[in-house]
Amino acid sequence: MTPDLSHPSGSALRERMIEDMSVRGFTEDTRRDYIRCVKLFAAFIGRSPDTATAEDLRRFQLHQTQTGMQPPGINSAVSALRFFFTVTLDRPDLSRRLTVIHRPRKLPLVLSVEEVARLLEAAPGPKYKAALGTAYGAGLRVSEIVALKVTDIDSTRMLIRVEQGKGRKDRHAMLSPQLLELLRAWWREGKRRGVMLPRGWLFPGRNPVTPLSTRQMNRAVHAAAEAAEIRKRVTPHTLRHSFATHLLEQDVDIRVIQVLLGHAKLDTTALYARVATKTIRAVMSPLDRIRLFAEDETRPDA
Repeated sequence: MTPDLSHPSGSALRERMIEDMSVRGFTEDTRRDYIRCVKLFAAFIGRSPDTATAEDLRRFQLHQTQTGMQPPGINSAVSALRFFFTVTLDRPDLSRRLTVIHRPRKLPLVLSVEEVARLLEAAPGPKYKAALGTAYGAGLRVSEIVALKVTDIDSTRMLIRVEQGKGRKDRHAMLSPQLLELLRAWWREGKRRGVMLPRGWLFPGRNPVTPLSTRQMNRAVHAAAEAAEIRKRVTPHTLRHSFATHLLEQDVDIRVIQVLLGHAKLDTTALYARVATKTIRAVMSPLDRIRLFAEDETRPDA
């Protein structure tokens, strides 16, 4: 019988690993994913994972590659196994045997200002128009948008409170006058429909006591893109990319954009400099400076 972290021989290991993750404040989703990865590894080697060898880890990663697993899946398993061997088993020597697959960083897809305007106009109703407007107007992640409460909108200070964003950090996002108008239009419509509960979700789902799902947000943006005849592959995150790129093209300091996006590292924000086409076009090539210098040299009054 294949060892399982949820049964006799592995139950103590499983409980210890869960305790170790709980102490470090891991979310429930992360704990579940880490346990699942370790169970898959145990099934692969056919015995308890605390008896694993460096060769077992090498074979497991080779198996993942040969079966066509993509880099994100492989790297997720690496994170889980590194935690298991380093923290739970105190075997950092084994964790060093795991290899992270480095993926080439692709340029984010960005919409033009005109395309964003068309997309918002084509949104299926005031709720989705306000939700997509929040993605573009404040640069929020889709998971942050669906988690917003009515009380997170501070119209006095013109701020949006984002609780427990990526990395489980609280922060403030910008609230522009135009976005505030979109949110107020939706709030009035939501009150009319009776779906805006006191201190409830800003974007309730089909049942007002539950929030809009990220899947519903994705469906709405795809429908809006199709209606607006935008041929690019648009997702809610495309609007966040467009927010950052358009701010950079407006000469907003990149460190300010970093704070607005909630990026831990400036390198992540700097990626948008590679797609800010207006910024690129505004830079004078050194070749053009040579030409200007040559023209100055040939002037009679030079």
